[in-house]
Amino acid sequence: MLRLVTVIATVMLLVNAKQRTLVVLENALTKDKHSVLLGDIGAKGQDIVYKYATDSSLNIKKYGESLYDNIVLLCPSVNAFGNGISTADFTEFVDNGGNLVIAASKDVGDPIRELAAEVGIELDDEGTSVIDHMNYDSADEGYHNLIVGKGFAAPSIITGPNPKPVLFRGVGMAADPDNSLVIDILHASSTAYSHAPDKDILEYPLAIGNNVLLVSGMQARNNARVVVFGSIEMLSDEFYGRKISIHGSETVASGNRDFVSNVLSWSFRLSGNLRYSGVKHNKVGEAPQDEAYRITDDVEYSITIEEALNGKWVPFKANDVQLEFVRIDPFVRATLKPDTSGNFRVQFKVPDVYGVYQFKVDYDRVGYTHLYSSSQVSVRPFLHTEYERFIASAYPYYASAFSMMGGLIVFSFVYLYHKDSTKTEKVE
Repeated sequence: MLRLVTVIATVMLLVNAKQRTLVVLENALTKDKHSVLLGDIGAKGQDIVYKYATDSSLNIKKYGESLYDNIVLLCPSVNAFGNGISTADFTEFVDNGGNLVIAASKDVGDPIRELAAEVGIELDDEGTSVIDHMNYDSADEGYHNLIVGKGFAAPSIITGPNPKPVLFRGVGMAADPDNSLVIDILHASSTAYSHAPDKDILEYPLAIGNNVLLVSGMQARNNARVVVFGSIEMLSDEFYGRKISIHGSETVASGNRDFVSNVLSWSFRLSGNLRYSGVKHNKVGEAPQDEAYRITDDVEYSITIEEALNGKWVPFKANDVQLEFVRIDPFVRATLKPDTSGNFRVQFKVPDVYGVYQFKVDYDRVGYTHLYSSSQVSVRPFLHTEYERFIASAYPYYASAFSMMGGLIVFSFVYLYHKDSTKTEKVE
């Protein structure tokens, strides 16, 4: 009884456990300017630990294990982290499955720049800003670098449904073309470019138009997530509460808070997180089994897929999940049909080729964790007692064989019992 109570208590503790999130601040003023942001992070069920970037007690791992699930860096201009923490330590944190959020600015320091480069995102030089002479807010001070961002490129699972325009003032970014894992979350308009506002343009900018990234992300192959905001100001209380007006047009509330909240939920894997269970396969009309199948059998496959939503696991809804029946190459590829409870199933006929196969579901979509399931089975040929007694397509050959036998019998009978009559002539 005591053991049962201990097991139940352990399970309840794991279910209700909060994610531990480290927020690294540049100074005390940073916390005051971003109180709403930090409150929203806490509202997502995070156990927040605050540290200053130069704090000598700053540490992100102990005995080789990560101390936190998520790290938020609100220290764009830091030149060195305390306690000898380096870019390699944060990269190792991501390699171990941790999630990382980085806030940059036009005064970005080398550690943040190097860290962004590690995940395939290049920040422009210090002192540069994103400039847009066509899409700047009416409160701009003349440099046209207080821009209105509307280029939401990521799926709604990251940005939220129907995101509103956001205010942005910060450094521009460009994605590494060789890194296919980088996600364009928010980019500038076609009239924007990245350059120092108070200097003449003598060289080609880092990026222009839609290639200027304002907010970018990356999901690693281990499903760890990294988000880089090019502007720490867009996360501030000031920008959360400001109104947006382009060239004196109608004033609307900025969408910074909702947009940032949705992006943070995605980066903490509170959304777009998938899991599967209940993998079953069987002959149609029979109980699930893991034994060998026979060629041309009718087989049914099912899998249950769930999605994390607001801290709960709910049935996943999609119509593009596919099953592959693979022997080196896919012999069958079929779309799984979902029901309301998240069960995806499909029926198909086993190929007329025996061997070792795999039921494989490999679901990889932008914004969602990589879902992979593989089950191995054997496919055997017919037993000698399972073949048809007479094959319809062989009837002509049957007729040919019997006609030959009949012909031989007739020929033999004629040959043995037929005698030609002979005439004898009388010789005189």
